[in-house]
Amino acid sequence: MTKKEELENLHNKWKQECSCELKKTATQAVPGAGSPDAEIVFIGEAPGKKEDELGIPFVGSAGKFLDEMLGLINLKREDIYITNVVKYRPPNNRDPSPEEKSACREWLLEELKIISPKLIIFLGRHAMNNFFPELQISGAHGKLLIKSFKDISTKYFFPLYHPAAALYDGSMRETLKDDFKKIPKVLKEIEKREEKAN
Repeated sequence: MTKKEELENLHNKWKQECSCELKKTATQAVPGAGSPDAEIVFIGEAPGKKEDELGIPFVGSAGKFLDEMLGLINLKREDIYITNVVKYRPPNNRDPSPEEKSACREWLLEELKIISPKLIIFLGRHAMNNFFPELQISGAHGKLLIKSFKDISTKYFFPLYHPAAALYDGSMRETLKDDFKKIPKVLKEIEKREEKAN
């Protein structure tokens, strides 16, 4: 079975089995999308209004800004995989609760297991705190984090401010662009580290 088929099966399974309370108020599930062979997986927080309508992650204004930033480092949406911590839209875009995150966690971990990316990029503090609860995004953004988790093959993580936050704050927008431009260097650094380890 190809990774693409594995992901399709996974999404179909979890659409049935996910016990997230948000299922009751959302239009539909919004599973991850993109290349099953991606080196980079982006993890956001939860779907918004547009995502809920279309069933695709990051298709609203934050998604357009993300596409623009991918262009800065010569990547397209097809080159990466993008998903969210929570697969259903919280009412009025409120923050997802710990229970909602935990209900969708296995789905996310299984996506990561199939894709096995080199680098996981967190979009915003909710995505980061899901893995690094003790960190503040203001101090951690734009820095490579290295940590082994028992359920994930990837041990390299790179937190960024959420594109939605940057849309409302001009100075954050510049910071996010600067951090984004570090991604190719970060990938090179990971390659070096992996070579040394082997």
